[in-house]
Amino acid sequence: MLTRFLPGTRRSFNNLSEQEILALAISSEEDDMRIYQAYADGLRANYPDSARLFEAMAEEENGHRAQLIALHQQRFGDVIPLIRREHVRGYYDRKPDWLVRPLSIDKTREMAAQMEAQAERFYRVAATRTQDAETRKLLGDLAFAEARHSELATQLEEKFISNDVREKEDSAEKKQFLLTYIQPGLAGLMDGSISTLAPIFAAAFATGDTWNTFLIGLSASIGAGISMGFTEAAHDDGVLTGRGSPLKRGLASGIMTTVGGLGHALPYLIPDFKTATTVAIVVVFVELWAITWIQHRFMETPWGRAMFQVLLGGSLVLAAGILIGVA
Repeated sequence: MLTRFLPGTRRSFNNLSEQEILALAISSEEDDMRIYQAYADGLRANYPDSARLFEAMAEEENGHRAQLIALHQQRFGDVIPLIRREHVRGYYDRKPDWLVRPLSIDKTREMAAQMEAQAERFYRVAATRTQDAETRKLLGDLAFAEARHSELATQLEEKFISNDVREKEDSAEKKQFLLTYIQPGLAGLMDGSISTLAPIFAAAFATGDTWNTFLIGLSASIGAGISMGFTEAAHDDGVLTGRGSPLKRGLASGIMTTVGGLGHALPYLIPDFKTATTVAIVVVFVELWAITWIQHRFMETPWGRAMFQVLLGGSLVLAAGILIGVA
């Protein structure tokens, strides 16, 4: 465990024996096999065809592991040294992306391709740094095996994932992204931008004090963000609706709510009331335009309807706040 935090305790690859290099290859194949199986398990519910792809890749890694073990038994016997990638300085690492649920299909494919490319590149570079013929041959064979893994992944993807399946999975991935991040984030941005308009501008025109207006806007924004975040996370655990992690949705909603309110509260840090109010009103219309764009871009709301809903609602709330403040 300490080798993860104390790089000086790691072995140099150049100091490894041929037996240790072979043992390292075996442990790496075992790790990658488990990672691919974890990918398959994480994708099976939403992306069954891609899950079959990673199951097949896990089987291939297991086959390569068996071949390497047989080679070790032939050359060095049955006792395999305990050496893993975290014990070797400069060896490629694996980030625990496979532990995150739900898995992103695009991210998973990207990480799988990166895994194979990392292993191949490392073995090829290592092969050029040794003068020992047997070690050089061993590293070259491992690099060739990893290159074949990449080709195999492409072949398996063509076998298991047709264009129709890919389009279906990409559509499901987009829908999941919308449900987990865009929808709660957009709701938060709308709530933070519009609901705080009235209290902030009412306070501004009632007091004419920029600092107190800023404090009111800050408290309203943070309070609304906390409320929206907890509400989003607590009212739906995502199991039945498929909307994803409540923590992620709560953070998206809470953060965007706070950002929406702070947008037109921050200008009141400017001491001059007229300047601060002018900047704040400009920011309000920028926020409303951003909400309209997000609705059109991600929620496919027609421009006309989005502009009517957002701009009309925001303008009415802004006017209400100003009228209350000057009353």
